[in-house]
Amino acid sequence: MPATDYQSLIDAPTWAFIRESEAAYPPDTATLSIADQRAIYDRMCRAFHRGYPAGVTAEDRPVGGVPCRVYPGAGPATVIYLHGGGFVVGGLHSHDDVCAEIRAATGLTVISVDYRLSPEHHHPAAFDDARAVIAATPGNLVLAGDSAGGNLAAAAAHRLRDPRILGQVLIYPGLGGDQMRGSYLAHSQAPMLTAADLAFYAGIRHGGTAPPPGDATISPLQDTDFSGLPMTLAIGAECDPLHDDAPAYAAAITAAGGRAHAVTATGLVHGYLRARAMVPRAAASFDQITATIAAFAEGRWPFGEP
Repeated sequence: MPATDYQSLIDAPTWAFIRESEAAYPPDTATLSIADQRAIYDRMCRAFHRGYPAGVTAEDRPVGGVPCRVYPGAGPATVIYLHGGGFVVGGLHSHDDVCAEIRAATGLTVISVDYRLSPEHHHPAAFDDARAVIAATPGNLVLAGDSAGGNLAAAAAHRLRDPRILGQVLIYPGLGGDQMRGSYLAHSQAPMLTAADLAFYAGIRHGGTAPPPGDATISPLQDTDFSGLPMTLAIGAECDPLHDDAPAYAAAITAAGGRAHAVTATGLVHGYLRARAMVPRAAASFDQITATIAAFAEGRWPFGEP
């Protein structure tokens, strides 16, 4: 397969974001100890942290026995946010300003989940934590998450089929697609996330063993039943090995009679949420994310007929 021409796909502001990210989080970070990886990731996230919008506050408290950060708001539903980080890095601080800005844009209460990480806690620990927070949060819900967090949101929605979950917004999620075709091959050497990175993080999540096939708590795309799922927006970054999981997942829900919409974030790379203040394409995607969360919270489908 010919090499992908990222020089033409990726615009100058996104290249600036990539260079700034790699200066803080070098491409060989995955070869370091887990403690060093987490420290480097946290430093990178702090470098991009934009603070809180006016009027937004937060408090740390457990929900369902799981450490969480709650950004109080009001409205018809609560947003449960599950952060990315390959199930290995990230936490309440890494996506703090992302959640604060979702709260500001939607007015809704946002709960950020500090789920257990690997390798200290293998699957299904993070999945169980996501379910516990959902079960302990009253009223209607919208699930949202990026990367590994998108996986957890979808996996919880599949297991629970809870009518209180009005919608889910999945941002460059890894959902267990076929790694021998499509974007997994075309973008195996993409900036910010490679196929080798995916294999590394999967190995840690499962204690060095291959994940069992057909387990929707690990790979929602491998479920056999896509009925009864909430309204879904699935966003794939164009320059990302995980890209194809988003449209494949949306297509499976639609085929089962549900409402799902897939979007390709043109010219963007894995992790572009951190670029929303410096890359116009990322800013536009974040606006769509928050607008969709608000619509789902009202029980409203914002994309026309599937």
